[in-house]
Amino acid sequence: MPFLPVDTDHVASLASLVNRAGCRLWLGQPVTVEPHQLFAYLAGRGMRVPVGTSVTLMPLRNPFEAALQARSLAQLTGHPVVAGYGPGPTGFQRALLGSAYRSPLTATREYLTSMRGLLNGETVTLDTGYTRLDAALPPLPHPQVELGLGVLRAGMARLAGEIADVAITWLCPPAYLRDVLIPEMALAAAKANRPMPRVVSVVHVAERKPRRDPVQLALKICGPHLRAAHYVDMLGKAGIRVDPADPESGARALIDAGVFVTGTISELVSGLSGYQRAGADEVVLNLGAVGAHRGARVALRELKFLLTSLEVQGV
Repeated sequence: MPFLPVDTDHVASLASLVNRAGCRLWLGQPVTVEPHQLFAYLAGRGMRVPVGTSVTLMPLRNPFEAALQARSLAQLTGHPVVAGYGPGPTGFQRALLGSAYRSPLTATREYLTSMRGLLNGETVTLDTGYTRLDAALPPLPHPQVELGLGVLRAGMARLAGEIADVAITWLCPPAYLRDVLIPEMALAAAKANRPMPRVVSVVHVAERKPRRDPVQLALKICGPHLRAAHYVDMLGKAGIRVDPADPESGARALIDAGVFVTGTISELVSGLSGYQRAGADEVVLNLGAVGAHRGARVALRELKFLLTSLEVQGV
């Protein structure tokens, strides 16, 4: 969704575009309109499209509510749902929970494992300091709920390989996906004797246009991430040096590395195809920079043109 979901007419137009294109509608964790409620609203308007969250934040809800909401969306939309989760920044954890997770990996493991048990009809009992739960969900037929994890670095990649259905990346360079994250997932999945999770890569994209500064576009949508320690660390491990005190140079580095994909249509196709070659099973087009810069109507128009161009070129 390339804009904050405030105007429901724009959201409905986007859902119609997604339906015609035969793809999935993704939404992260805005604090304007809650993602699950927005998707349910669209289903209620008859716009039942496949949806995914990329990613919603664990401190906002107990795993019981998370499982309930995810399977409710599957039932209401009539499509499989990708329910992606992540622990969120430590400051966000402290603001909602009173303290940060001692171990984000342990907290995430317990969260997703609890959701899996609930969705499988099990009674889940847990009281560890990360998760408190003693409950089961009543039976309800619904399409599949795929459990996803936001994957940034090797530790979360290994955890995704062990317990997730889907691994979701954000600001991830293609080479880092290919050389680090996917091998870690594959090894962990093999050790757990389970299939490797599908890989979904969210990619920032914007067509090159006159009087449009790509560095400012990248800065507008990625600026907070370029100041966040965990993203700076991941990008450094991927060979992209980012200085939190100079986010503009970081935005330029994202463009140079093909993480923020910009250019002509042929250049966009090449950049997006790089993620497929790196091993991504699904590439999410994120025109959030265009939406933030020019508004929802321009972002929708550009997304429609890009989807049409990709279809014509067989991508």
